[in-house]
Amino acid sequence: MIQRILLCIMLLLLPSLTAGETPYEEQLNRGIRNSDPYAYILIEQSKTENAKSAELLREALQHSPDLPAAYFELAKASFSFHQPDRVFEAVDYLLQGIGIYKQNFWWSFMLASSLLTSLLLSFLLTTGIIILIRLWKDLPLISHEIQENRKKVLMLLVLVPAFFGPLYLLGSLLILLGLYMTRWDKVVLYLYLVFLLSSPWTFYALSTAMMAPASGALKAIVEVNEARGNTYALSVLQNRENPVELFSYALASKREVKYDEAIASYNKLLALKPDPRVYNNLANCYVALQNIEEAKELYRKSAQMRPSATALYNLSQVYRETLDFGKGEEYFLAAQRLDTNAVSQFRVIFSRKPNRFVIDEDLPEPALWNHARTKTYRISTMGLSLLPPWAMPAVAVLMGILFFGMNDRIKNRAYRCTRCGKIMCSKCEKHILWGHMCPQCFKSLVKLDELDARERIARILNVYEHKKTQRDIIKIITLFLPGSGFIYAGNIMRGILFLWPFLFFLLIPLANSLFVIGMPNFSHLWLNLVSLVLMVVVYGLANIITRRRIVKGWL
Repeated sequence: MIQRILLCIMLLLLPSLTAGETPYEEQLNRGIRNSDPYAYILIEQSKTENAKSAELLREALQHSPDLPAAYFELAKASFSFHQPDRVFEAVDYLLQGIGIYKQNFWWSFMLASSLLTSLLLSFLLTTGIIILIRLWKDLPLISHEIQENRKKVLMLLVLVPAFFGPLYLLGSLLILLGLYMTRWDKVVLYLYLVFLLSSPWTFYALSTAMMAPASGALKAIVEVNEARGNTYALSVLQNRENPVELFSYALASKREVKYDEAIASYNKLLALKPDPRVYNNLANCYVALQNIEEAKELYRKSAQMRPSATALYNLSQVYRETLDFGKGEEYFLAAQRLDTNAVSQFRVIFSRKPNRFVIDEDLPEPALWNHARTKTYRISTMGLSLLPPWAMPAVAVLMGILFFGMNDRIKNRAYRCTRCGKIMCSKCEKHILWGHMCPQCFKSLVKLDELDARERIARILNVYEHKKTQRDIIKIITLFLPGSGFIYAGNIMRGILFLWPFLFFLLIPLANSLFVIGMPNFSHLWLNLVSLVLMVVVYGLANIITRRRIVKGWL
């Protein structure tokens, strides 16, 4: 590990030592704004040198201003309970780190991948837990119906799709249990069918999340357009025809003083489609070659197509270079009016070097996201379906038709007595009594003259013991999984409102450990902490509300 760190330092310092420049100056001269490896080295060094910790972290931030890890480490270093001002300073660094996600493709991409994975896994786990709990409660109802009427064994045909994979097994069991759910609780089944209908897009998004980080071309594109490096793009993106890849290759070529290759690539892009970014960057190549008049014309074309602070600032620079200070001032002020912050950043890195005298335009984050999204990846169902993704919506539609057909044809289903839990059906009892009660419980409440006192007291004690057992089970399972008590009691939608968020927050730290950015020790620690706090809140609320409803007799 130490050898790797020393090698990184040598690679970073070698060019600057030969040119007599600092590493920071050398990186800016090559058009590199973010040097993440060096920043990570400084962050690791800050952990062992407490006295210089803040200084090293600020240097890391200077070398890589778009790296969230540097802000998060500064937040930790600044935090102190004994100094209130430092608490606010730490919060400010934390918020800046979160805000910088929009300027760092991989951090935002990995964050989105973590949240998507947590959301889908928590949904599937929630569905599985609902099925396990309700099977325990409802399987005896299904068994009773089949024993009373052998024709109802045909209900089990709904399990046939289960042979296509785990996703269909969950769906088939949910359909079977859905026959005994209330109208409101059937929403769970409809949500699952919608999930199966959208599964091609869902699995494409998951496959993109898993496979995009391994794409050399995407890595190169992001590296160039976020000003993190050029050499990898020159080796990976050569001879590419895709506009995004071609633009990135041209940008890397220009920054590495390969102006002829950059000009040829930019002209190829303009032949495909005029673009203000391309005009601006092509003009920068001509500035480096001292062809100022050609550069002026291209900057003006760029500004006419889409006024931008970059093109106007570059125009001000070349007009000042030709001693036309009036025009230079005019364009400079126009650039400032469009984006004062951008112009300030241009002036901070200003130098006579080509990559710092005029400013390149790179592809914005939405363009990088769009390229990653539209790139062709092999769609994987992660072993959850034996069918290809394109066939999954058709099966979901058939499962939905099967459920609605069965739900419409099967009348007077078996039920449990709400007081003692005894299973009844229309064949056992011709008239379903008020409140879904068995005849014995009905008599003990309504027809008091038909039961003697001893039998009535025995019945009351039996009902009390049954209710007490139910309440104890609800309390115990809620302690392990918030919301499961509601599901057990038959309030499935109320249960899912606690269970799904709890599992979602629980899985976020696990998903974050799968989608690692840069170095393994630097990830979305703030999100892990927030998710754990919210998980505890959901857990506490679920248990408090469940116990209060039990006390009031609502469960």
